[in-house]
Amino acid sequence: MSNYRPPVSDLAFVLEHVVGYPEIAAYPGYEHADLETVVGLLGEAGEFAADAIAPTNRIGDTEGAKHHSDNTVTTPAPFRQAYKELVDAGWGSVPFPEEFGGGGFPWTVGLAIQEMLGESNMAFALCPLLTQGAIDALLHYGSDEQKQTYLPKMISGEWTGTMNLTEPQAGSDVGALTTKAVPNGDGTFAITGQKIFITFGEHDLADQIVHLVLARTPGAPEGTKGISCFIVPKFLVGEDGSLGDRNGVKCLSIEHKLGIHGSPTCVMEYDGATGYLIGEENLGMRIMFVMMNSARLSVGTQGLALSERAYQDARDYAIDRHQGLAIGATGKDSAIVEFPDVRRMLLTQKAYIAALRRLMLFNAVHIDKSTHDPDPQARARATEIVGLLTPICKSFGTDLGNELTSLAVQVHGGMGFIEETGVAQYYRDVRITAIYEGTNGIQAADLVGRKLGVRDGASILEFLAEMREIDSELAAAGDDFEDTQLVLARFYAEQLLPAAAGLLSAATAGAEDLFALTPAQL
Repeated sequence: MSNYRPPVSDLAFVLEHVVGYPEIAAYPGYEHADLETVVGLLGEAGEFAADAIAPTNRIGDTEGAKHHSDNTVTTPAPFRQAYKELVDAGWGSVPFPEEFGGGGFPWTVGLAIQEMLGESNMAFALCPLLTQGAIDALLHYGSDEQKQTYLPKMISGEWTGTMNLTEPQAGSDVGALTTKAVPNGDGTFAITGQKIFITFGEHDLADQIVHLVLARTPGAPEGTKGISCFIVPKFLVGEDGSLGDRNGVKCLSIEHKLGIHGSPTCVMEYDGATGYLIGEENLGMRIMFVMMNSARLSVGTQGLALSERAYQDARDYAIDRHQGLAIGATGKDSAIVEFPDVRRMLLTQKAYIAALRRLMLFNAVHIDKSTHDPDPQARARATEIVGLLTPICKSFGTDLGNELTSLAVQVHGGMGFIEETGVAQYYRDVRITAIYEGTNGIQAADLVGRKLGVRDGASILEFLAEMREIDSELAAAGDDFEDTQLVLARFYAEQLLPAAAGLLSAATAGAEDLFALTPAQL
């Protein structure tokens, strides 16, 4: 059995007392998603994650996914039963529309479930996560026929989805892709090219894989303006929804990686594969960003999730491991949790994990506001806040994921460097999160180059002013919060506001070194 304990009580506290979830639950259409119901739902999801998914984590790492000579891929043995149980339980469908078989719950609830799945086994959880990104794109841009054909089974989890963006010569420069989409004359396109780093591009968990592929049509403009997005299913789908012939797509190989060994990262070849245009030609980048923005918050949450799992192991080890005598202790030996340096590391992890969970759910609440608030102005403002927070959540969550899992290894001492204890896996698994779905340098460029300048800087300055309103609440809370109030006031006045103002000033002036400025230069 796994020793993973889902943090349901903290999730419930944050939803009720920090991020204002009851306001979301009061929106039309969310009558069934009141706080009490959601807390009960999260309790069941956490129990499922601990009992069905977490036990697959270690063997998933040691066994890994395997590519075979017939271009098939098998996942670690326990994954198949665990995925079937996930589909049967319907946990992947919770935040999607009821008209396609979803649970109709707010995205905030879906993200909380995502966190617990990531804590239980990040490599496994990547499969439903990528499917959710593909679902999001189809919900926004798919035709009615495409939605009816693909969404019900993707939302149930019976079919999975991928995002096919990156190519060997392009990397993060999506505009340099060369995959071709040639019209077949019947409304379909022949897709030809190669994609790399495709998570769960081939696997044995589901009968069908729905690839969303970026490609260029003949005569399309150069760069990102000439990219279109296509549905390319592993198997063609008949008019009755049954699976037909195998499409012209196969997995050439899978990568040998530092971590997330249970998740197959595939090199995909498209050889005249039948594809179906989503929306109009040359809208591929817009569709991609629907997938990417959803995934970026999810990846930030992966940093949180692995930090939580590593912290739990480190805390347990520090309580159980006896060695030496702590200051003032008597007896034969002390648990290492009694030593100041170990307590510092554990408390550092716990504090940052608490901050990250609140930040991720705060972002998710604003996603729900941006889509469901009855007030158009409130929706528009929430959309701005999501734009500001998403690159911060992705980069802050994953940078801290690297630091906090490293601290968990340190708490274990020499045993943390040995694979038997399992804590090194979290350190290896989390390393990719600061890289994929846009490196953290790209996130910084997005924040500074695009988001800070919204409404000539008014958007970020209004957000900072809202943050400052906590000062009066702390003052009214009494002497116990006096030190907190002073620290936050000093941080706001001496660091946060000057940094934002400095970046806005540099951006307005067109500074060539805008993306290389250090805090000291602001």
